Amino acid sequence: MTVLCVRSASFGDLSALTFHDIVRLRLDTFIVEQNCPYRELDGRDVLPTTQHLWIEDGGEVLGYLRMYPGAEAATWSGRVVTAPSHRNRGIGAQLMNHALATAPRPVRISAQARLEGWYAALGFVRCGDDFLEDDMLHTPMRLDG
Repeated sequence: MTVLCVRSASFGDLSALTFHDIVRLRLDTFIVEQNCPYRELDGRDVLPTTQHLWIEDGGEVLGYLRMYPGAEAATWSGRVVTAPSHRNRGIGAQLMNHALATAPRPVRISAQARLEGWYAALGFVRCGDDFLEDDMLHTPMRLDG
């Protein structure tokens, strides 16, 4: 696994091109590849408390996630995505580990149920029953330590 630089910015500090490339990756993955139409631009991206983290190489966004304070006095992580051409190379784990190194605890996620084991390997534990969101099964998970 090649370790690449993790970049981090609030919405106001993102360039228009970088945000465009991030959203394109999210749309291509979650809506097109996973055939899951949902409201992608939910308003959280532009909040001053949201932190965008991504890895790029040669100007191409390879992976992304966002973190923001949310309900239940927790930090939420979501929209975790890796470009198809770079999956299974540790980019998602590198992003999550970087984010978790400084994120206030607890950290909550709504993981796609098929990825529960991947998140468990990062220290997350299930904290509720699976639920259907946007026609896809999700698992609520939490990281306390």
